[in-house]
Amino acid sequence: MTELLLPFDPSGGSGLTARLTAALREAVRQGRPPAGGRLPATRTLARDLGVSRGTVVEAYAQLVAEGYLVSRPGAGTRVADGIAPPPPAPPPGPSAPAVRYDLKPGTPDLSLFPRAAWQAALRRALAAAEHTALGYGDPAGHPALRAELAAHLGRVRAAAADPGRLTVVGGVAQGLALTARQLVRHGHRAVAVEDPGSPGTFGLLRAHGLEPLGVPVDGHGLDVDALARTGARAVLVTPAHQYPTGVVLAPERRAALIAWARRTGGVVVEDDYDAEFRYDREPVGCLQGLAPDLVVHLGSLSKSLAPGLRLGWAVLPEPMVEEFRTDKQYTDLGCSALDQLAFARLLADGGHDRHLRAVRARYRARRDALAEALARHLPDAAVRGVSAGLHLYLDLPPGCAERPVVEAAAARGVRVEPVAPTRLTAPGPPALVLGHAALPERRLARAAQLLAEAVAETRT
Repeated sequence: MTELLLPFDPSGGSGLTARLTAALREAVRQGRPPAGGRLPATRTLARDLGVSRGTVVEAYAQLVAEGYLVSRPGAGTRVADGIAPPPPAPPPGPSAPAVRYDLKPGTPDLSLFPRAAWQAALRRALAAAEHTALGYGDPAGHPALRAELAAHLGRVRAAAADPGRLTVVGGVAQGLALTARQLVRHGHRAVAVEDPGSPGTFGLLRAHGLEPLGVPVDGHGLDVDALARTGARAVLVTPAHQYPTGVVLAPERRAALIAWARRTGGVVVEDDYDAEFRYDREPVGCLQGLAPDLVVHLGSLSKSLAPGLRLGWAVLPEPMVEEFRTDKQYTDLGCSALDQLAFARLLADGGHDRHLRAVRARYRARRDALAEALARHLPDAAVRGVSAGLHLYLDLPPGCAERPVVEAAAARGVRVEPVAPTRLTAPGPPALVLGHAALPERRLARAAQLLAEAVAETRT
């Protein structure tokens, strides 16, 4: 007779059958008994556990119904084939050092999200909204938000943003995915990108059928002559603050890029990802304002408010508008109506502008603290891209390699990002990308000091 060690307390109160069923189910999952193994007879198990035979019969019947057990007259009850125990857990490895100073670029300080202003905007938007606003609306976005966004982009980014050519999207990622879908449909198989650039963007383009072709970036931005040699007819750029180098696309390069698009019938896709944050230079208008018939302008709230809102916009050349909106409709039927209405209200009453002024001053102070600490502790490391944005580009001193510095910094609780993964083609000088948005000044200064220790430890 098969025996079964089954941890089970029949005096545990109500739900006796359910508790016995759960105990038997777990024993089967753990391979006690294994697949094909026979379970004790119902009378035997009832006597061993001190419960009624009916309780065991019901538990067996439930597990037969779930597929854990099979029961045949004269053959008893057995574990079904294919019920395998979980693989043994791997032995615990060394635990990673805790991250105490996170300098990963790409995320704003989420504690600065204007909760009170957003709550007030949402409350007012709800009070004023028609009931129909909560139904399936225009997939291109609520008209109120499109009108406010068009005015905002014209005022602060010098965009030619007619509401009729503006679509509200779920962040730049969705805007880029929908753009890629349309490019592929019209015969594009590759898209030129800045090199170095965003690895996440490279992956997104590949996932939507476009192969990224790297174009070098220098102190003036994208090399347009090198772009022409790729043969691509579409290019993705970050002209206001190139990621990761932080360089601004120079005026002559802007003119050359627009001329390339007109000459080749090409499409320029502009990711305006953190253009709201400038500190030591005059505002630079977006490319779209120079050539609205050639440029797809993408932006979002991911840096200015919070990425979790998943709200962004695409301003499109007229020939692309209808097809883009159709794709948007069949992707998700449109973005959240309430969030759109709240943001439209925040734009209309000036709340968004007030928030940007407040956080711009905060981020500038943090930029200054990190740049000054790096100059003090790493005087032979060049800092670039400081005039705008939420990250710095740090050229490592001679004798340093990225990976050892990253690992030595991590051992000290400092998270930094190497530049190597951002390169598509030839390797370049070792460097790091340092986000400065999420930490206060004193902690940024301490992080720079620890990073300098990591550099000294690994330097040859």
